[in-house]
Amino acid sequence: MSLPAALLTVAAASPTPTPSGSATAPAVPSLQDAQESATNAASWVEQNWSTWLAIGLRVLLIIVIAAVLRGMVRRSITKLIDRMNRTVQAVDGTALGGLLVNAERRRQRSQAIGSVLRSVASFLIVGTGALMVLATFQINLAPLLASAGVAGVAIGFGARNLVTDFLSGVFMILEDQYGVGDQIDAGVASGEVIEVGLRVTKLRGAMGEIWYVRNGEVKRIGNLSQGWATAGVDVTVRSAESLDRVKATLDAVAERMSKEEPWNELLWGPVEVLGLDSVLIDSMVVRVSAKTMPGKSVTVERELRWRIKRAFDEAHIRIVGGATADPADEPVDPTEAMAAPSAYSNAASPQAEAASPLAPQRPATGR
Repeated sequence: MSLPAALLTVAAASPTPTPSGSATAPAVPSLQDAQESATNAASWVEQNWSTWLAIGLRVLLIIVIAAVLRGMVRRSITKLIDRMNRTVQAVDGTALGGLLVNAERRRQRSQAIGSVLRSVASFLIVGTGALMVLATFQINLAPLLASAGVAGVAIGFGARNLVTDFLSGVFMILEDQYGVGDQIDAGVASGEVIEVGLRVTKLRGAMGEIWYVRNGEVKRIGNLSQGWATAGVDVTVRSAESLDRVKATLDAVAERMSKEEPWNELLWGPVEVLGLDSVLIDSMVVRVSAKTMPGKSVTVERELRWRIKRAFDEAHIRIVGGATADPADEPVDPTEAMAAPSAYSNAASPQAEAASPLAPQRPATGR
């Protein structure tokens, strides 16, 4: 007999009113009735305790497995990030580290990736565990999942810009499109990256200003610090100069520069004289190019201009617009410092006559 049946048995033993309206004396339960009620209650507990115990053990097992799995995953992610940082610190300060590794960039990138992975892992593990616990109590999850889906769609429409910025930042970091210290052109702004976030990227502009660029607004990125850079210098000389002498002078400058420090490390290829870039009536442009370390093209270009100017001065090759040639060799125009002739210098010219004062006329006299 179940517990409700035992309760009915006890209720049957309670006093009942008589037809005349007076209540009879309560019937005193006998020892047999009490024994039967206790037996029914014990049998009900005995029949259901296994179900309760199974549900409790299942819930406890789900919680323990979720907690252990979450801790293991987070610890594994943390160890992976620490190993990445130790690798960066090991090569930092060496020549290879200076060329290929930016410690601050790698540190921020690893921290951002670790934070995203830990958050995603915790959300998946805890959310799955909670759903499994609710399913253990035989709760219908269909309305709950439907409500969560509707709420997610509403939040997605309301905060679509925030979601777009966040997802764009995650993919930018995972794909290593740029990092701290890189010179980039993001379309809406350009400059040096000083901080990379999941929603906003900070850039230091050429005038020192700081640009806050939302990751979702970046449609294309030009990274000037990845791989290698190109240093290009245009040398404009007179069209009467000997091309062989100009090329020999430039080759000598390139050879000396490639053997001196620190330019031998900044140059990742030989300095090449590409030839004539353009030829005009009174001048011609010779193009000089070199492959350099990322972000060092401007420094190499300035040094190349400095050395080319000095070499051309020694070789008496005039750069158009400069004062490298001997002024005595240049033809002098004797009329260069003379003013243009004036029409008023000729007294008989119509202009001079028109500007001369009129002679006074004598008054006419009558006879």
